[in-house]
Amino acid sequence: MDASIFPPKPAPEFAFDWRAAGYRYYPYNEYLRHLFGSRVQKISLDGGFTCPNVDGTVALGGCTFCDNRSFSPSRRVRRTDITRQIEQGIEGLRRRYDVEKYLGYFQPATNTYGSLDKLRTLYEAALSDPRIVGLVIGTRPDCVPDEVLDLIDELAEGSYVSLELGMQTMHNASLDWMNRGHHHDAFLDAMQRVQGRKFSVCLHVMLGLPGETAEMMRQTADEVARWRPAGVKIHNLYAVKRTELADQLARGEVRLLELDEYLEMLADFIVRMPPETVIERISGDAPPSDLIAPLWCLNKGSIKSGLIALLERRGQVQGDSWLNTPYQP
Repeated sequence: MDASIFPPKPAPEFAFDWRAAGYRYYPYNEYLRHLFGSRVQKISLDGGFTCPNVDGTVALGGCTFCDNRSFSPSRRVRRTDITRQIEQGIEGLRRRYDVEKYLGYFQPATNTYGSLDKLRTLYEAALSDPRIVGLVIGTRPDCVPDEVLDLIDELAEGSYVSLELGMQTMHNASLDWMNRGHHHDAFLDAMQRVQGRKFSVCLHVMLGLPGETAEMMRQTADEVARWRPAGVKIHNLYAVKRTELADQLARGEVRLLELDEYLEMLADFIVRMPPETVIERISGDAPPSDLIAPLWCLNKGSIKSGLIALLERRGQVQGDSWLNTPYQP
């Protein structure tokens, strides 16, 4: 591998005192701004992957809530090679933002679910563009064998790399409901094997899953916090067209959280996170043409302002309820 194709990796001792800056939680945009010295935007890249619960390896049909076309702009157009996707992504972002640095975000489907040759080719193609200052790779905890982690670790020697693991919940009944095709033990195994690696780890969690009580969601928060991940993405459960969840909602089998309910759970979750964990996302959404419910998740500004107002009323900031205990698998 030619190390010269990779941009300089930021210093590992980077830190940003978000509390001194007046924030209630560690915001992702400020993390990136301080890490790279200027604004950074993500470019969604489609590597043409599938998932093991789509192709029949562990299940069929994919996750109950999942229609990949609704989660990523690149799924709604014909997939092109990575170089062209980067050009298209930069062209679109430059019309809206004053930005020169970008993260290549392998987002749709499971982006470690392929041969090592394919993964290396795609990842290195993205990093070879000097405007791409790092990679974000979205995947599942049951799709990160050691040889894939070794490859990502190799890339992280010279570039910023974040591995996003879709934990979703610690509760096996909920994982069964969503047709995930694995249980929580797969997450535990993956987290044990990513420890000490050079890349960052961000965990995806979903709040409002059917059958989960507020206490169960707080248990998932504490489980996340014990691992002290570099980042966490928190999503509300929402329904889009062409999914099993949409059918369940139509039959009255599932109730989605109201905004006030979600904000309470979101605040409970964030105050349980370690202070150094970056809050990369506080809600999920989909294109209006695909979204069925809840419609409040389209207004990200009201979610953010509502969260901040709630934390202010509580007199809380991220980390106030962090257990700060070592993880014991």
